[in-house]
Amino acid sequence: MKKFVAYCLMVVFIFSCSISDDSSQDIYYELLPVETATLPDEFHLGDTYEITLTYIRPSTCYAFNNIYYLKEGNQRTVAIVAYLVSGNNNCETLNEEMETSFNFKATNSGSYIFKFWLGDSNYQTVVVPVVD
Repeated sequence: MKKFVAYCLMVVFIFSCSISDDSSQDIYYELLPVETATLPDEFHLGDTYEITLTYIRPSTCYAFNNIYYLKEGNQRTVAIVAYLVSGNNNCETLNEEMETSFNFKATNSGSYIFKFWLGDSNYQTVVVPVVD
């Protein structure tokens, strides 16, 4: 009798679980423009520097994911990667200024060219010389 009750409870439990989720949400990744970037006027070869970026978080459906960082020789292209939860109708407009940073180590002599993505095909270019 105990086995029968246990079997019945297990069957009820299995069939009570729903595999369809009507409130499904998709997550998309989106680049956000860099509003400002704080860099030193010059780098010393071999030293590490913190570079601070500010960006605008458009709504509560956006959250910081990572920093897009493309390295090509002494040129660096930088943008903010956010994830966007879609299918959520509870998004509130924020236009909130957020801040993040990354560490940069000057390993080459010459100058580093930073291109901060401003949206579309626009970039803010900052050239920082490396001194010994």
